Amino acid sequence: MDYGHSSVLLHESLDALDLQKGEIFVDGTLGSAGHTEEVLKRLGKDVRIIGLDQDEDALERARKRLKSYKSSITLVQDNFRHLDIVLDELKIEKVDKILLDIGLSSNQFEESGRGFSFQKDEPLGMTFKKKPGEEDLTAAMILNEWGEDTLETILRGYGEETFARKIARAIVEYRELQPFRTTHQLVEVVKEATPGWYHHRKLHFATKTFQALRIAVNDELEALKEGIQKGFERLESGGRIAVISFHSLEDRIVKNFFRDKHKEEEGILITKRPITPGDKEITENRRARSAKLRVLQKK
Repeated sequence: MDYGHSSVLLHESLDALDLQKGEIFVDGTLGSAGHTEEVLKRLGKDVRIIGLDQDEDALERARKRLKSYKSSITLVQDNFRHLDIVLDELKIEKVDKILLDIGLSSNQFEESGRGFSFQKDEPLGMTFKKKPGEEDLTAAMILNEWGEDTLETILRGYGEETFARKIARAIVEYRELQPFRTTHQLVEVVKEATPGWYHHRKLHFATKTFQALRIAVNDELEALKEGIQKGFERLESGGRIAVISFHSLEDRIVKNFFRDKHKEEEGILITKRPITPGDKEITENRRARSAKLRVLQKK
């Protein structure tokens, strides 16, 4: 079966984690289970695996992909920021290896119908949850309800969008006439708010706006900060945590956390510099081009 998603830096990340027989491995961002399947191919039933993902569809894909393997696998629907709670419920005090692949999967972009892609006209959800509740934040709520200054801050801070102020103003003006409901509405507003030359670059003019909203909806940066802190705390001495990030904001968080642990002599940098994909992988998977892998070992 084609699971529609190529795991980035697959062998590099697992080689750097150096999983051994008898260890406990946490895949904190299970996705379509590409990394976990490779672990099973290498170690089979000799490793215990805990896989987390808050996307119900991702867990279902993972179950189908992994069902033929004879191993101890526990799949949990939750965000990796709650890793400590998950491990407590499983009565596991410490683990040996942790992997966090922070990227959005191809399946979520192309098949979820939740508004992650500006190339399709879909409802403005942008949440990783398949069935968000009334209390859950969505992109439509942000666009229709949040103030202009806050919108600008989100676009500039999370999207590093040069035209954050103009786009925020255009959003507010548009919603005074009609509410935002679909992705194409947002794309048109961004297009109108930005200069012509901005529409003819390699990077689509709406990319940064969509990225910023997705990060805000899912509280991704705070989740990453919590996840790596809690993950590091639950590592055995000599255990390793690997993080694959896809844009500068994420990588900066990981870099600073790992550097601080190294300076405090609590951790050892396994990767002095980030590992990046080779030309072959980038050619085969364009989404891999911005990936960076960093690995830290707990003392």
